[in-house]
Amino acid sequence: MVVVPAIVEGVALLTAIVPFGLHRWNMHQWTKAHAQTHVPEPMNEELPLTVLLPVWNEATIIKQKLDDLAKQSASCSLLLIDSASDDATVDLAKTWFDEHPDAFQKVEVLVMEQREGKTAAVIQALNHIKEEGGASLVCMTDADARLGRGVLRRLMDWFSDPMIGAVGALPERMNARNEELGHRAMWEMMRITESYIDSTPFLEGSCMMWRQEALPIDELNPLSNADDAQIATAIRCQGWRVVVDEQAVFHDAAPELPSEQRRQKIRRGQGLQRLLVRRRKEGTGRRHGTFSKIMKRQFHFHITAPLAVGIASISALLRWGFIGLYGWPATFTLANSLHIGLCAMEAVMLGLWWRARSGKTSGPLSLLGQWLSSMELLMRSLVTSARGRSLHMWQQHADVRETMVAEFEN
Repeated sequence: MVVVPAIVEGVALLTAIVPFGLHRWNMHQWTKAHAQTHVPEPMNEELPLTVLLPVWNEATIIKQKLDDLAKQSASCSLLLIDSASDDATVDLAKTWFDEHPDAFQKVEVLVMEQREGKTAAVIQALNHIKEEGGASLVCMTDADARLGRGVLRRLMDWFSDPMIGAVGALPERMNARNEELGHRAMWEMMRITESYIDSTPFLEGSCMMWRQEALPIDELNPLSNADDAQIATAIRCQGWRVVVDEQAVFHDAAPELPSEQRRQKIRRGQGLQRLLVRRRKEGTGRRHGTFSKIMKRQFHFHITAPLAVGIASISALLRWGFIGLYGWPATFTLANSLHIGLCAMEAVMLGLWWRARSGKTSGPLSLLGQWLSSMELLMRSLVTSARGRSLHMWQQHADVRETMVAEFEN
């Protein structure tokens, strides 16, 4: 009775892990072949740029964010869309605009009648930009992100390449524990190397820029989060390249409490999973070339792998249940050998998972612990979706705003 769940556990773990190893090998090859050519060329002319700033209850930070945008070297218009804030966000923003009439070429403020989630707000704003015309480029940024010096200008330079449809910056995160730093580093390296060879399907909505003409707005799902990844993937599926610039950075903060950091990752994970399910055809065909391979791998990383780890965990519990009912397998049998080997493996993996979950490092094995921790969070995202609960509307992390206020003022 022990052999069957033992075999299922081993096969499920191999199914989860092997594609990660293959992708890391591919990443190594892509980096060697293309890293030196992945740089923007300065633009000869400045394309009209509109900065899109979605806000909801950002009274604590809105003035500092507008100050930060005004310091960017690129000339731009600003469209602020408010998701029915019930604080002074809009009033404070309008006061700031009155006090700084020359900060932007043009300023518009849209106020939604009711809160519908960030993606719905972004869709309304993008339709407005399209109707108004005049914007060749759109840059979306979040209120709690401080942009690096000259980052808008650097992102604009990428569009000197006529094949570039979207480009994103990378975060430098404050208050991040070792688990968070390892988690971000693992996924960010994927984004960078995917950009080297073709495109990445996921960008950071805190600072990303795209060609207005490249985005089919009606492909965005207003009832799902991960609006940034939705935008990036929709643009790539239109035939444009989508890349990240590892030298363009923005600063943000992780929630201080570990439980809040996990809640943030679960919300993000659900958005990416729902996107990958909607876009699963892009990973089963070949019409997008290497990008189809990337989408297939990301489907595995975010959906198949956590399910496989869940199956392996259930199989382990069943095996231990059979041991409890029928006793330890006889010595020098296949069942005994399998059980001893799996016991040792489970002890190591549980220890690594718990240390990563607690924000501790485990030397050269830290990557495995971080992977196990991310699989747990992605499985929780799948369970949340299976229960019919959507996380596209959420409560803010107040401590993040407080941290960023101090960062803006430095």
